Amino acid sequence: MLARVSDTDVRTDEIRAALETLDPREQAALARDPNLLAQAVRSLLARQIVLKEALAKKWDQQPEAAALLQRARENAIVEGYLQSVSTPPEGYPSDAELQTFYEANKARLQVPRQYRIAQIFIALPKDADKAATESAEAKLAAVRRQLGQPEADFAGVARAHSDEKVSAENGGEAGWVLETQLRPEILEAVAALAPGSLSAPVRLDDGWHIVKALETKEPYTLGLTEVRGQLAQQLRAERARANRQAWMARLLEQNPMAINELALSQVLAPGGTAKAGN
Repeated sequence: MLARVSDTDVRTDEIRAALETLDPREQAALARDPNLLAQAVRSLLARQIVLKEALAKKWDQQPEAAALLQRARENAIVEGYLQSVSTPPEGYPSDAELQTFYEANKARLQVPRQYRIAQIFIALPKDADKAATESAEAKLAAVRRQLGQPEADFAGVARAHSDEKVSAENGGEAGWVLETQLRPEILEAVAALAPGSLSAPVRLDDGWHIVKALETKEPYTLGLTEVRGQLAQQLRAERARANRQAWMARLLEQNPMAINELALSQVLAPGGTAKAGN
């Protein structure tokens, strides 16, 4: 038993089956975050409570509910069947097909230049009043004096004075950052730094940033082994869409359609319906 809803036990396999109906990305997010998983399970259990009450009141036998159920059933049958006839064979794509696709898409598989940086941040919003401005500027001046001392301890100064508390706890370190993730002003400053050197204070809308360059990784292209699964999934999805479109085209060719345009125009006319036989 995984949980209890009122007087009913809910088994682990029941919850697992419900979670397996979610999008793969949603499942991955739940696997990484226990709190999010618990929230999702509570939501599923709440739906079970609602379902139990609705069935007890025979809501599924109401005409509107019955029509919705019928449409949902038909949609599930159609979608499941289309998926079965469009799914690529097990061996697709082959190693050769993957290699060809990889070579054709190398440009989008390039990882931009990365910087491992640390920073000291002095908060000073653009709309700060005179007192806040003077206080921040005094703090900035004090920080610069400390950093200008021989054998200055950047990490220690960051822990003591940086207003960005998350990185401050780690001596100002922000970790590896793609150059595309950096603000242009910060990128310009960092790109000019040698490892171990500091930038002049960079003024942004939120305040002053003093950045230290730690390491740089040059741009590189992901290897096929790193992206094999991702590329195979993409190729299978594209082939499935193509198979589906081709299968539907053949089906419609074998079963020509004729629509009465006049009757169609009356289908959604306010207060009106198409006459019988139209």
